[in-house]
Amino acid sequence: MFQLPSLLASVLALSLTTLAAPTTLDDDFQTPLPLIIWHGLGDNHAAAGLSEISSLASAIQPGLFTYNIRLASSASEDQRATFLGNVTEQVAQVCADLASHPILSTAPAVDAIGFSQGGQFLRAYIERCNSPPVRSLITFGSQHNGISEFQACGSSDFLCRGSNQLLRSGTWSSFVQSRLVPAQYFRDPADLDNYLEHSNFLADINNEREVKNQTYKENLKKLENFVMYLFDEDVTVVPKETGWFAEVNDGEVTSLKERAIYKEDWLGLKELDEAGKLKFETIKGPHMALSDEVLNTTFEKYLGPEGKNFNHRTREEAEEL
Repeated sequence: MFQLPSLLASVLALSLTTLAAPTTLDDDFQTPLPLIIWHGLGDNHAAAGLSEISSLASAIQPGLFTYNIRLASSASEDQRATFLGNVTEQVAQVCADLASHPILSTAPAVDAIGFSQGGQFLRAYIERCNSPPVRSLITFGSQHNGISEFQACGSSDFLCRGSNQLLRSGTWSSFVQSRLVPAQYFRDPADLDNYLEHSNFLADINNEREVKNQTYKENLKKLENFVMYLFDEDVTVVPKETGWFAEVNDGEVTSLKERAIYKEDWLGLKELDEAGKLKFETIKGPHMALSDEVLNTTFEKYLGPEGKNFNHRTREEAEEL
């Protein structure tokens, strides 16, 4: 069992995970599209676990170039930015970084993997800028419909504990919404008025306010694959069903397809689903417990060269099988 670094992982030595594409004389060789990865809360771009993931992906897709998104050059500052910062500004920074990257900016498209909160942040990147464009978006245990509880902290994790104290003292204050990262994807179904009025991030990228941003929908619809993995024993992310855009209110689960965000197609999710491009996947185990088997299957199925045929089945065709 491969265990991705804990959400509250210790800061590790700085390293840049990039694998240069080799040259080859084999006419059958096709260089895969680059892969960008956005890590989760408490992690950092130089973590050993991300290097392992890059190595696994490269073994499946030879010549793969991987880039770990970072909000600071040092591992410690990048980890700090997973707790403290304005997510809207962070996404804008990533948009600028990727658009100016000497390799990524020249690629026809990229594939993207988001771990935990990195998943909804990558979706925001697609909706708001998408340059270079993303072909396959793969999210593991992400909070697409927000969280209704803040995660527990270890007794010695003072950054997490200090952040949680601020979060609980004033979730909807402008101070917290512009500075505390998890607060910006907090969503309590019993308090939607405050959420819609004050949310700095999630209410916007989910197009939940009265005025819809059509660019968000048009950009997301361009995905060839949107794969959402949910961990069936996840107690870190509450509710775990948020990984599939589901809403949980007082223990009652409303699936994505039963919600207005899908029925009225605020984000293009319905259109993706009907084209067979929206995938709901389950992983057995707790948050971020990933096996080599799951990762290798994912890398083989959804990564690869430009023009790869994904053999999509429409929703109607899938229901007939």
